[in-house]
Amino acid sequence: MAKNCSINLIIHLLVIFLLLSRNHAMVTESPSPSPQPQPSGNFPTYGITPGSLHPQECAPRCTNRCSKTAFKKPCMFFCQKCCAKCLCVPPGTYGNKQFCPCYNNWKTKRGGPKCP
Repeated sequence: MAKNCSINLIIHLLVIFLLLSRNHAMVTESPSPSPQPQPSGNFPTYGITPGSLHPQECAPRCTNRCSKTAFKKPCMFFCQKCCAKCLCVPPGTYGNKQFCPCYNNWKTKRGGPKCP
């Protein structure tokens, strides 16, 4: 009788062990998230892709964008206007407009770039 109890106990423990190891294997075998594509260069994607900024974040981004120009007031005016519309500002102080197509494609009446 004692031998049957110990065999049943061993069988129950073995079943529990198998169930736990199976559940553990299911958890550890989940696929890892795929890495997000980064734009070329050393720029983070936040704030440079269309619609990724909040309107209140335009001023600091435009301050950085216009930091090296001799024409700060017009640069800030148009940068903030473009940021309010596009909700993105290209990285750096010049160029890189390919990261924000709305910012890049907005033109003046004469066909020149509206956004700095």
